[in-house]
Amino acid sequence: MVTIVFSHPWHGSFNKAILDTISAKFEQQNKAYQVIDLPKDKFNPSFSEAELAVYNQGKAIDPLVLKYQEMLNKSDEAIFIYPIWWGTMPAILKGFFDKVLLQGFAFSYENGWTPLLKIGRATVITTSESAGEIFKPFVQDYFIPNMLYSVGINNATWLNCEHTSTGTDEMRKDFLKKVEATV
Repeated sequence: MVTIVFSHPWHGSFNKAILDTISAKFEQQNKAYQVIDLPKDKFNPSFSEAELAVYNQGKAIDPLVLKYQEMLNKSDEAIFIYPIWWGTMPAILKGFFDKVLLQGFAFSYENGWTPLLKIGRATVITTSESAGEIFKPFVQDYFIPNMLYSVGINNATWLNCEHTSTGTDEMRKDFLKKVEATV
């Protein structure tokens, strides 16, 4: 099972075209996949006081968090699609990591920090206006090792489409072909 975590609020975006390209490929291949569309689900990335009261116990009270955990438990592969805003991920995706990847679900402190998820492959697909090289320290040096590998989401590949809004249609079409070949 492949779980796609989609984090762009506008369904007319290039990020949505990426999601559609992947979905079409998986449907053509009869490959099992599921989509977590954070904006469409109206996922709230902020903790409430009640949520924080149970956070240290590794518990969640938001039904979406429980649903997303169930989806991730069934996953062999994960794909993250998001725009790079202000040099990092959108707040809704950061909130997904904060609220869903809880102690006792995604990691434990037994024998030091121990990843608990068993997701064998990940693809991180980002879009940006600036050159992708600028974001390498965040995505490759921080996000992948500290937010994916640390919870058991392994073997990550990163693709970035730079100059997404200002580039040419041909450039975006070529990127969609690269996405299709990678996933």
